[in-house]
Amino acid sequence: MIIVDALAKSFGRKREIKAVDGVSFRAEDGAITGLLGPNGAGKTTLLRMLATLIAPDAGSATIDGLDIVHDRFKVRGRIGALSDARGLYGRLTARENVRYYGRLQGLTGSALDARVDQLLAQLGLAELADRRAQGFSQGERMKVAIARALVHDPAAILLDEPTNGLDIMSIRGLRDLLRKLRSSGKCILFSSHVMQEVAALCDTIVILGHGRVVASGSGAELRAKTGQATLEDVFVSLLGSGEGLAA
Repeated sequence: MIIVDALAKSFGRKREIKAVDGVSFRAEDGAITGLLGPNGAGKTTLLRMLATLIAPDAGSATIDGLDIVHDRFKVRGRIGALSDARGLYGRLTARENVRYYGRLQGLTGSALDARVDQLLAQLGLAELADRRAQGFSQGERMKVAIARALVHDPAAILLDEPTNGLDIMSIRGLRDLLRKLRSSGKCILFSSHVMQEVAALCDTIVILGHGRVVASGSGAELRAKTGQATLEDVFVSLLGSGEGLAA
């Protein structure tokens, strides 16, 4: 489970840019929670804090019962994070990139080999497994980065716009994989500004605007709260007017 309590982060010389401004929500185990918001809403900054890449200015958060500041090294072993950087080692093959990260997480031998092969097959990367990543398309690089994030079978999975650059078949494959991970009890948190992805996958949706939680709940709950027929209409009614509902 991920518990976020009044988390905040500002940037600028005088901390005048409030990227995340007192965000609170829960992401349950065995569920997919979506962060939905326009560009600049604070989604990536929030995920980077949860991934222990940057420290919050205020508030707190725990992942699997561990504090993201005080227990950050333990947290890193419990999460699989896909950041917006998606950096791969271009001189390494797809298999080597995933293996390297697995070894950093303490996996070795036949268990590591089996896990890498499983993920490469699930993500449609078997034919590219032994090619250098330097020549990969954006979608191919994305799939390798996803495999790398999942190689150590983390309890919590943080994905920042994971379908970016993927074709239709790859998106469907990723959806199926996320649903399987949910069924196995994983806590999945991902960000997106694509309504269809959020509507298709998420049990709970947290809508962000200007660094704050504007509304949260299931798709049905959000439609009922706003009186709107679609998630897109919900989004526009909440953020288009600059107003929101309490979570």
